[in-house]
Amino acid sequence: MQLIPRHDPHLLVRSSDGHTVAALLGELDLVQVRRLRPELDALVRESDALTVDVRRLAFCDATGLGLLAHGAGRAREGGVRWWLVCDQPWLLRLIRLTALDELLRPRPFAPYGSLDPVVPSRPPGPLDPGRCGEVVP
Repeated sequence: MQLIPRHDPHLLVRSSDGHTVAALLGELDLVQVRRLRPELDALVRESDALTVDVRRLAFCDATGLGLLAHGAGRAREGGVRWWLVCDQPWLLRLIRLTALDELLRPRPFAPYGSLDPVVPSRPPGPLDPGRCGEVVP
């Protein structure tokens, strides 16, 4: 897989043979969504298959979930195969509570490789990932 440089340090992308793996790092909030939406749209347009790996997110709010839903919807409309890789209970719970599990179809593993060798072990940002699991119903 080839690493593709992107303009945002919270997005790492690799691509090989039409399959793209994109890892989102740090916090997925309103500020990040505004930066990442054009990037995600471009990845959907450029790929035959897209895996979005959110295992290293420390935080995700409603706008972040909206971005993921937008990407999955665009992929479906364009005939692009879509996978969301997520193993964090707090984020899986948010996806389930917002009834986005049918659209996003999260899985705990990457079907076609991952960015593990190049992704830092801790996400950038001021939040401690251990605190982010606190979700109020």
